[in-house]
Amino acid sequence: MSESDNQATSILLPSSKLAVYSKDPTTLEAAQGLEDDWRFARVRIAGEEGGVESAIQVYHEISSPDLIVIQTDTIDEGFTEKLGELAGHCDEGTSAIIIGPDNDVNLYRKLIDMGVSDYMVRPVSTEDLAEVVAKALIEKIGVTGSRLIALTGAKGGVGTTIIAEALACGVSDILGQKAMLLDTSGGWSTLGVGLGFEPSTTLDEAVRAAENNDEDSIKRMLHNVDERLQVLATGGDVMLEDTVTPEQFEALIDMLMVKCPTVIVDVSHSPAALQRCVITRANQIMVVSTPTLPALRLARSLIQEVRQVRGGDHGEVSLIINMQGQAASSEVSKNDIEKAMELSVAAYLPFDSKVFLNNESESKKLTEDKAARDIIDKHLLPLVRKHLAAAESSEQPEEDGGFLDGILGKLKKKA
Repeated sequence: MSESDNQATSILLPSSKLAVYSKDPTTLEAAQGLEDDWRFARVRIAGEEGGVESAIQVYHEISSPDLIVIQTDTIDEGFTEKLGELAGHCDEGTSAIIIGPDNDVNLYRKLIDMGVSDYMVRPVSTEDLAEVVAKALIEKIGVTGSRLIALTGAKGGVGTTIIAEALACGVSDILGQKAMLLDTSGGWSTLGVGLGFEPSTTLDEAVRAAENNDEDSIKRMLHNVDERLQVLATGGDVMLEDTVTPEQFEALIDMLMVKCPTVIVDVSHSPAALQRCVITRANQIMVVSTPTLPALRLARSLIQEVRQVRGGDHGEVSLIINMQGQAASSEVSKNDIEKAMELSVAAYLPFDSKVFLNNESESKKLTEDKAARDIIDKHLLPLVRKHLAAAESSEQPEEDGGFLDGILGKLKKKA
């Protein structure tokens, strides 16, 4: 699997159902091992001893899951016909992965042409099965290639929101890619000030529109900063009340990630449940701190918790030190920071009140200021440039009706 495929599947997978049919104990063990992968926390996994005949019998009586994995010892005309029979009993949109005995390119192409999502050669490990299944599930909901980037602060006042704005402007203006910026803090959001718009909606209204699949309403809630950057114009929420549930917000993310290849979410100053929801699912997490001891101590604890939430995965967690030089005599040195944090700092941003505070107060895009643009290009964009380029170059799958349409179409041609 390519680097871009691995990056695209490093997210919490959507709620779905997976069934694995095999007579091989090794394969069934590999399927059971998926339950220990943090990405599969919401995937209901069923391992069944049997083959395509067993699946036909089961789905003749009940609805099929989102994805079926079938292992077979032989792939011949008889198996293909049984696969077609199985497709006839499956719900529209069900996807299939086949595990077979031969590493045959022509066989692989034949099965893919029939509508099968992927073909694997036995024996399969939990790791290999996880990547192929994750890719198939993400393709099914249409977010392959989209990247979710979460920013959170070690404490208030470290500048997380302005960095989120800077990153979004850099992705759109400097990298030339479409981006969308969200804030989970409800009525506490200051994005309207920094990007020059009046909040026209609330998080509650936005998630209700997503739950109802009301694309027209979502479109009206988006503020177009320019042709490549949009912001969800929330901020009209009541400040002293809870906003929305994680499940509701995730439905909103699902809708927006289909529409935009890069979604940047500022989760600072938001309820812990929303922070956890976004951080768990994000492809990339940026923790913002200042070089002062109180902020660094909180940043260290926060990064440890982020790693725990993500099942020990820390490859996509970056630490950004902001406002370096603001209070030089009270700041921890670079060497001491990296020793204490036990990781390399991804970026040090110099303190420049004119660049950041003045531009934000004037509702001016940071990339319109040369000094700010240089800081963004030099310090922030290197953190995302490689990942976004890989996501942009990954092929987008054509929409289809699952392997049912593919196989039935082939059988009709043969007849």
